[in-house]
Amino acid sequence: MYTPRAIFPSRTVAMAASKLTPTLPISSLALATSRSPGQLLSPTIHPPAAAAAAAVDMGLSWSSKGVGRGTTVACATAVHGQDTTIQVQGSKWKPTVCVVLVEIFNTGTILLGKVALDGGMFVFSLLCYRSILGAIFILPFALLLERGKWKELDKKAVGWLFINAFIGYSLPMAMYYYGLHDTTASYGVIFSSLTPLFTFVLSILLGMEALRLKSKEGSAKVVGALVCFGGALLISLYNGKELHIESPFIKGITKSSNGVAGGHHHLRGTLLLLGDCICYAFWYPIQVKVIKVYPWKYWSSMLTCVLGGLQTCAIGIFLRRDKLAWQVGWNIQLLTIVYSAALGTAAKYWLNLYVVERRGPVFPPMFSTLSIVFTMVLGALLLGESLTVGSLLGSALVFCGLYLYLYGKAKELHVKTMSCSRNEKLQVQPTHDSKCEDPIFGP
Repeated sequence: MYTPRAIFPSRTVAMAASKLTPTLPISSLALATSRSPGQLLSPTIHPPAAAAAAAVDMGLSWSSKGVGRGTTVACATAVHGQDTTIQVQGSKWKPTVCVVLVEIFNTGTILLGKVALDGGMFVFSLLCYRSILGAIFILPFALLLERGKWKELDKKAVGWLFINAFIGYSLPMAMYYYGLHDTTASYGVIFSSLTPLFTFVLSILLGMEALRLKSKEGSAKVVGALVCFGGALLISLYNGKELHIESPFIKGITKSSNGVAGGHHHLRGTLLLLGDCICYAFWYPIQVKVIKVYPWKYWSSMLTCVLGGLQTCAIGIFLRRDKLAWQVGWNIQLLTIVYSAALGTAAKYWLNLYVVERRGPVFPPMFSTLSIVFTMVLGALLLGESLTVGSLLGSALVFCGLYLYLYGKAKELHVKTMSCSRNEKLQVQPTHDSKCEDPIFGP
């Protein structure tokens, strides 16, 4: 019997991935996103592992293979007799360059934010201007790539976008910047890298993911999370010998306008950074709901930025109404706003989307330690931040724990894909046209 074949376009794969999304554990969602303000989980992400799970959810069995030239061909065979070939294009070096650029942009955003805040900039004015400018950068892409989709916006979607903006931008970013002002740039970036692990713990507490301690991948994730938390505790509680650079390149900016030096409220800053991580852990399930009610990612991201800007503006006006708090001159404050909006928001969003589509959700977090290294080194050289034995040892533990967790996550995705492939062999009788072929390179 002849089995019809179809090569799914990206829109069809997007529908499969969006259908899968509500069933994903939130620890998986944490790895699939970047913490750019206004960025949503993309309903069009279709790496082999995610598409495989989506295919199973749609009644398809799955197998995949590489055919060279950076291309992976993923084959989904319907139980009802339809063969589907889905290609996921890749490149050997472009995704790597993209994630390195993302970490460089992230480092610049953190360092400039630290400089601007210690120089006296009001946190909510920075968040307001950054969010509105980020929306302006994203708007042209929404108009070009999702033309007319704004008409599908209704009250329910606006309500969820409002919640998404508050939990995913206004509240966590405010806590992050206040925590950054009370501590150091290197300390803040270490805590931001722990967000996937907080999400993993939250998913276990909510019963959305099982520990699976008897499996290698489950044990690796749990041990990695424990090692990371141990490293964070070591950084918080132990200092040791201090390695300090006496003459930083950037001088005269370590005190705010009221004369209080940043970094003198270590405990308060630590609690604020922890609150930032917890907010982002709750943010991922909210994004799943947003995608269900309004799946157009460019318009959703742009509107989230606009709503986040309005929220931070309202809170900021309530806290401070003097013109000085909202004035921005041609100085480091303006540079921080433009850089954070253009590179820290819009560029990071597009680069992460490109990488996840081609290498999967586990690939970008594997490079998150680069921003930690960059921030620690540049923070010491440019800002004169102290490096202690405790911070170096704790950072090493965080590195090891994070990579151990990501190893377990990658193995888990691989096991799920292989399980789908075995189910295909058991459920579907082979036909003369049921094998997986690439229309360009052959079987």
